Amino acid sequence: MTTETTAPMARTETPEPTAPSRWTHQLFTRVRAADAAHPWLWDGALTSFWTVAALVDATGGWRNVARDPSLPAPLIVALSLALALPLYARRSRPTTVLVVMAAAALVSEASGAFLQAAFLQVFPLFHIALTRPPRRLLWAFGLLLVPLLTGALRFDGAEWHIHVTSALWAYVFVALTGITVRSRRDHTASLVDRARRLEIERDQEVRLAAAAERARIAREMHDIIGHNLSVITGLADGGRYAAAKSPERAAQALDAIGTTSRQALDELRRLLGVLSAPDDTAPSAARAPQPTLEDLGPLLEGVRKAGLPVAADLPGSLPPLPPGAQLTVYRVVQESLTNTLKHAGRGATAAVRLVSTPDGLLVTVTDTGTATAAPGQGQGLTGMRERAALYDGTLDSGPLPDGTGWQVRLRIPTTPEEDRS
Repeated sequence: MTTETTAPMARTETPEPTAPSRWTHQLFTRVRAADAAHPWLWDGALTSFWTVAALVDATGGWRNVARDPSLPAPLIVALSLALALPLYARRSRPTTVLVVMAAAALVSEASGAFLQAAFLQVFPLFHIALTRPPRRLLWAFGLLLVPLLTGALRFDGAEWHIHVTSALWAYVFVALTGITVRSRRDHTASLVDRARRLEIERDQEVRLAAAAERARIAREMHDIIGHNLSVITGLADGGRYAAAKSPERAAQALDAIGTTSRQALDELRRLLGVLSAPDDTAPSAARAPQPTLEDLGPLLEGVRKAGLPVAADLPGSLPPLPPGAQLTVYRVVQESLTNTLKHAGRGATAAVRLVSTPDGLLVTVTDTGTATAAPGQGQGLTGMRERAALYDGTLDSGPLPDGTGWQVRLRIPTTPEEDRS
């Protein structure tokens, strides 16, 4: 049996740029920044440099390559200026500049001057490849080829292709350089745009998450504080009326108020504890279980103590629901009875019924308050609908057909056991 040993992988580190490359990068960065801030300065300097170079060549150097060295000096100076001065507008109007320079190059080739300043046509050619549609390059090469063929066929005879080929290779190289720079610039711009869009999407997701969290907190605060304060108000009103005739009933009302207040404080502390502490450091009270269907009995008993008679039909066997769906049922019943306490008026009664259906659970809360005193369309009903929608449920509310009360109907689908595992 052979034993194989694996050598530890060598850690690869990204080499830091050397000082010369870093200095070169910084130099090019500064040059590009200066060019973007003052383009006229760079254009003027480049045009002046090549104009001086062309005029220096016009003083006599042009005869070294000319086919006809006897051409008059004014013509050579005029052609040199026509090939150099248009460079100032090469970035804004490269096609126009190339047309002017090609015309001067045609005269230079046809007359036999063969001025070396004709190679300055590579500057507008580069900008055409950099900023203009690709088909514009075909027209540019047509303009460049006409002077070359004219001079080669007139003065070079059988060797005309040597003059044309060498110049064309130079022009092709410049055009490919412009295309490469353009592709790199477009790729960089697309990366910057993608990063900007990702940043915008991230900010939008953060704002949506914050809005959803605020809505959830508002819903929980409304359910906890609204219900318990309504119960406390009912108990206080009942205790005030019972104080004169039955002090014992008043004492019971005060005990119930204390119990309800402590329960509200416990739920509020639990909610605030979850919000103020990370998940792994939240206090044990904050991690206590949320109300479930088994807590409906104590809820109804507290509402009865507040003075609202509630009839309950809670079957012993209910369909399996996840904890979140059970909390939704609890909060809907709680909010419905709270609205009855607030709006149904004296003498109203309520009934809570839970029915198991083939596809879920049907919850009905009905009261005998008048339709004109029915609950409003405020935060309570909106929160109940949002809770139901989280578990693919539906909630309907409205007055009874005969006008004798108000009804809230909640349908929660059953989650299969395998989906909850």
